[in-house]
Amino acid sequence: MSIVYTIGEALIDFIPTEKGIGLKDVSGFERAAGGAPFNVACAVAKLGGSSSFIGKLGRDAFGDFLVETMSGIGVDVRHVLRTGEAKTGLAFVSLSSDGNRDFSFYRNPSADMLLAADEIGGIPFGNGDILHFCSVDLIEAPVKYAHLQAIEAVKAMGGIVSFDPNVRLPLWSSPEACRRTILAFLPKAHIVKISDEELAFVTGLEDEEQAIASLFTGDVRHVVYTKGAAGAVWYTADERVAVPGHSVTVADTTGAGDAFIGALLYQLHTRELPVNGLEPGVIHEMLAYANAAGAIATTRKGAVSSLPGNEDVLRMLGGV
Repeated sequence: MSIVYTIGEALIDFIPTEKGIGLKDVSGFERAAGGAPFNVACAVAKLGGSSSFIGKLGRDAFGDFLVETMSGIGVDVRHVLRTGEAKTGLAFVSLSSDGNRDFSFYRNPSADMLLAADEIGGIPFGNGDILHFCSVDLIEAPVKYAHLQAIEAVKAMGGIVSFDPNVRLPLWSSPEACRRTILAFLPKAHIVKISDEELAFVTGLEDEEQAIASLFTGDVRHVVYTKGAAGAVWYTADERVAVPGHSVTVADTTGAGDAFIGALLYQLHTRELPVNGLEPGVIHEMLAYANAAGAIATTRKGAVSSLPGNEDVLRMLGGV
């Protein structure tokens, strides 16, 4: 069976014990494992798939915690490197009353940024493997070039590349630098997952249909557009498949998008589906499953702790 690889940042999220106040006014936090690629690897493993995380952590207690968290869930950590040159990254989060988030990052640099291209060479990518990445670690640092190396290596083996821009503007020198980098990497992916909050920023287009169409560039074959409570839409060059949202009580949106894309990649991986020629019925099944996983994640606090198992998703879909 194929493996879902994710590459990029793993960090510690400090989640506030209070909602509805600004970060400067939060008096208490709970530690949680985080980082979008880390979360996606954990999401795939919690659903029962095979995943492997590629990244670099500090030789510190937080790095130990992240490795132990992944190992405990079943993520392959053989490609997690450790360094004494920088610490594991931290992110402090504030939550609005509706569960949405504001971030403050501590990573100047953090260990994840130091992963180098020449440290990717020994990873045994195989035919049908999937590589998922986001934009946080595409900043101008060694890890950006590690991404390029990994993408090329996976494609050379006939694998699938998935990209979630996951825009975090506080980590960039300017919004334009972020947008420019996302647009440079976007054509390298076969699957692009993008949210309604990101679409106009990334594309520069206000018209939704025009913006979606503009994403079909380079190797892009699928665009998965998430709209929160309004559901999600999967676009190919010829098809448009939509599923409605779920009515749930939102506790924390942290990790919901990662649960969604993790569930989608889990299905591609376990069903051994190709990136080309997916039937609309299969797309609908996959999208409904991913949408349910994302909805479940919003009802729980934290990122990894909120990720559902396969039975949770099937229960929401009415299957068990």
